[in-house]
Amino acid sequence: MSGAQGDYVFSEDFSVDKNVKKDFDDLGYVLIRNLLDSDEIKHVAKALANPEFEKNTYGVADGQGKAAHLVLWNQPGNDVTGMVARCEKVAGTSEKLLGGEVYHYSSKLMKKPARIGGQHIWHQDYGYWYNNGLLFPDALTVFIAIDDCKKENGCLQILPCSHKCGRIEHKLIGGQTGADLERVDQIAKVCPLQFVEMNAGDALFFHCNLLHCSSANTSEKRRWALLTAFNMASNNPVIKHDHPQYTPLHKVKNSAILECRNFDDLSGKDFFNFEKAQIHVVEGKRITEQGH
Repeated sequence: MSGAQGDYVFSEDFSVDKNVKKDFDDLGYVLIRNLLDSDEIKHVAKALANPEFEKNTYGVADGQGKAAHLVLWNQPGNDVTGMVARCEKVAGTSEKLLGGEVYHYSSKLMKKPARIGGQHIWHQDYGYWYNNGLLFPDALTVFIAIDDCKKENGCLQILPCSHKCGRIEHKLIGGQTGADLERVDQIAKVCPLQFVEMNAGDALFFHCNLLHCSSANTSEKRRWALLTAFNMASNNPVIKHDHPQYTPLHKVKNSAILECRNFDDLSGKDFFNFEKAQIHVVEGKRITEQGH
C-alpha cells in the first residue's frame, strides 16, 4: 500500500488537509506511517510490560481451535499508553477526520502470540457498537502497530470503501461477533480485499463501518497492536453499557508520550471484565467487544 491512495507519512508538519479527509471519507481509512517513531515505540513497549496488562488479558475463541488475546480498558489514564490516546497526532487527527469533538471510547492491546495467535473474523466495529446505544456510525479506531504487522503474522485485511455499505448484520460465530459472510463475499466483489502491512509505529485510522479481519498468526513472530477507539461527543450513547458515555477528553501535546515517565500507575483505566461480558452474551444481553 506504500505510496497508494490513503497512504501518508507522518512528519511534524503533517495535518489533515482536504486530501487526507477526502481519502478517509472515500476509502474509509487513512494509513499514516511512522506515526510513532522508534523511540516512542520503545517507550510504549516498556509501558505495556506492566504486569497489569498481562493480568487483564483474555483469550477469545476464534472458532478454529485458537484464541485471540486482548486486554481492554475504558479510560485512557495517565500512563504512557494514556498519553498516546490523548495526544494530538492520535486524538486530534481523529477529530479532524470525523469532523468534531471526540472522546475516548476504549483502548486495547491486541496480542497475537507467535504460532498460536487466533484469527479475527470479518466484522465492522459499528456492528456491535450499534448495540451499545450509538445511534450514528460517527466513530473510528486507530490501530497502531507495536510490532511489524505482515501477512505471515496476521496483519489486518480490509475491504476499502465498504464503510459506504452501512451496517451489516452481525451474529455470534465461535466466540466472536462477525458480519454476515454471504454479504461480505458480495461486497468483496466490488471492494477488493487489501492486506494492510505495517511496520512498528505505523497507524491505520479507520471508520467504524469499514469491514476488516485478520488471519491467525502461525509464524515465529508475535503481532502486538495498540488500538484506541474514539466516538464523537455528539454521538453520546443513549443507553448505559460496558463502555463510557461522553467523557471530556483532555488532549496533550505529542511530546507528552516521551515526557511521561509513568510506567506503573494504571489507576483509573477501568479494565474490561471479559468474564462478565461473556455472561451477557450467554443471556443474550450484550454483544462483546471485538478484536482486530
